[in-house]
Amino acid sequence: MVLAALCLGMQPRPWQFTILFLFSALAGVASLFFLKRIPEGETPERIRTSNTPVPWREIIGFSPFQRLVCAAVAWSVGYGGMQAFTVAFLKVVIGMPEGQILFLNSVAFLGGLCSLWFLGSRLDHLGSKPVLTFSFATWMLITAGWMLLAGHALRPGVVLVFALQFLMGLFAALISMSNTRLLMAVTPLMGRNHFFALFSVLANVSLGLAPIVWGVLIDAVGKRQFFSGAFEWNRYTVFFAAVMVVFVVALALARRLVEPEAATMDRLLREILIASPQRVWVKLWPRH
Repeated sequence: MVLAALCLGMQPRPWQFTILFLFSALAGVASLFFLKRIPEGETPERIRTSNTPVPWREIIGFSPFQRLVCAAVAWSVGYGGMQAFTVAFLKVVIGMPEGQILFLNSVAFLGGLCSLWFLGSRLDHLGSKPVLTFSFATWMLITAGWMLLAGHALRPGVVLVFALQFLMGLFAALISMSNTRLLMAVTPLMGRNHFFALFSVLANVSLGLAPIVWGVLIDAVGKRQFFSGAFEWNRYTVFFAAVMVVFVVALALARRLVEPEAATMDRLLREILIASPQRVWVKLWPRH
């Protein structure tokens, strides 16, 4: 992302995009080279020759898995729109150049990396359910920030966008880790591959279709504008508000997840505010 931002600059020309596409193609070829060198896992003979049909109905009906899939699909619907249309908002409404947008988007990867420091190493003893609950609640605040930005209640400064992108990357990574961990915890060992396959298909299809659905909503609102005092309701404020509602649904679904050994929210907050390395920042923060 940073390389692409440096390549495009402030006023990119078509040949600069051509260089980036060529670079991506070469990187894809390189990835295939390494992929071929990965040793293939051996499938047991009894599985390879088995004629037993896969019990998809029983897999879908397994309650802990079903609840996790519903929460993951709701998350994918909201996150899929945020990935696509925050870029469109920064370009079309704020008027940021492509290079600056790519620089700011790269901050999300920094946030994702920081998730390991923030909670990743403590995810096993805290459990996925409280982390998902906390993350969805935070995503509601993130979308509220974008909505205030779109409604001109906040100034579109680089620092604010930087913070929003960082938090998006951080909590997207936490949700991804938590979903994967809980999926491994709640699915039975027998047929786990099929549970993973079904989960991946449903989550990724939702993630792929979400921008189309949100794009239809944004186009339907069009250039209409409404005002609530100084706050402007436009196609992007409506979009961010709708995504926030989706995260509210995801939060409600996360509260229904089955994880008997998960920590309470009180313990999670104590871990974040007191027991985590970031407690140093709390102590250094001025009190007066």
